[in-house]
Amino acid sequence: VVIGIILGQKFGLSGTGSLTKSEANLVVFFICAYVSAFAWSWGPLGWLVPSEIFPLEIRSAGQSINVSTNLLFTFAIAQAFLAMLCHFKFGLFFFFAGWVLIMTTFIYFFLPETKNVPIEEMILVWRKHWFWGKVLPADDEMVEMQKPKTSA
Repeated sequence: VVIGIILGQKFGLSGTGSLTKSEANLVVFFICAYVSAFAWSWGPLGWLVPSEIFPLEIRSAGQSINVSTNLLFTFAIAQAFLAMLCHFKFGLFFFFAGWVLIMTTFIYFFLPETKNVPIEEMILVWRKHWFWGKVLPADDEMVEMQKPKTSA
């Protein structure tokens, strides 16, 4: 947001203007601060959370889907970034700030705490959650789904 404000004040929608050396250094500082904060907070979560929430039976499949999705979106963002910067100009930084707000809201409401929860008990955590408990099948439904079907 700070980068967007600085660039918006200096360049506006026209894209014309210039930064002094100290303003450019300030922008670089805030970009480095953002990258550092991301690396210490959101960055590792895409790797850490899936390793904690998938049961052992499907962990490798879940992690492979996670890695594929992560790399796909990283590629898409890297390919689109310059075009978006040309069209959104300084607004691109507000666009990404909005996504951080959406991600924070999603995590706050939809990701249960996994601290000190053994992997074998994660299904219980999901079943107790206010939202995911409605989505997951009950224990007796899981048993029925796992029974071999017999023909009559």
